[in-house]
Amino acid sequence: MPESRLAKQARARKILDALAAAYPDARCALHFADPFQLLVATILSAQCTDERVNMVTPALFKQYPTARELARARTPSLERAIRSTGFFRAKARSLLGMARGLVERHGGTVPDDREALMALPGIGLKTANVLLGNAFGREALTVDTHVFRVSQRLGLARAEDADELHDQLVRVLPADRLTHASHLLIFHGRRVCVARKPACPVCPVRTLCPWPDKTRS
Repeated sequence: MPESRLAKQARARKILDALAAAYPDARCALHFADPFQLLVATILSAQCTDERVNMVTPALFKQYPTARELARARTPSLERAIRSTGFFRAKARSLLGMARGLVERHGGTVPDDREALMALPGIGLKTANVLLGNAFGREALTVDTHVFRVSQRLGLARAEDADELHDQLVRVLPADRLTHASHLLIFHGRRVCVARKPACPVCPVRTLCPWPDKTRS
C-alpha cells in the first residue's frame, strides 16, 4: 500500500530528528560575510567542492568586494581568478551577468526575494534558496545533487527534475525546518549515503529508509 502523505510527513520528521542527532555540525559549508559573497560562492560551487571554493573566494572577494567592482571586472582576469573551480568560462559569464543585474536592478544590493533573485542572470531556484536560507534567515530548501539522491532513496519524493523534487519535498518536510533539512540531507549524502557505495550498515536512518538495494555489512 502506498505511503500516505501524513505517514510520509511523520517519517520525514523522524528522519530529520535522527540526522540532527548524527550531524550536529550540519550547516552551510561555504564561507561568506554577506549575501553578495554567498551568492558568488554559490555560483562557483556548481560542479566544484565547497572546500575548493573556500580556497578561491578570499582573494576573489578582496579583488571584487562588491557587485559594482565585480560588474566592472575584465573577463580574462576574472577567469584566471576562478579557474581552479572548473567550468570557469561559464561561471565568469554568470558572475558578470549577476553582478551587472544587481547594479542595474537593485543598486548593487542582493534582494531578499526569490523571484527577484531568480530574475538575475545565472540564478536558479537552488541558488536563490541558498541565499534565502543562509543569508536572510528564511526557510528555504536547497536541492543539490546530495539532496536529490538522498531524498529519493529515503522515499520522500520522486522526480527527474530538481525543481519538481523541490516542490514535492516542501509538501513533506516540516515548513519550519527546510533550511536545516537541506544541510542535514547534504551532510548525510556526503558522509554516509554516498552515490556509489552508501554505508548503509552505519546509517543513522536505516530503519526509516525503504530503499530496497541497501549495501550489506
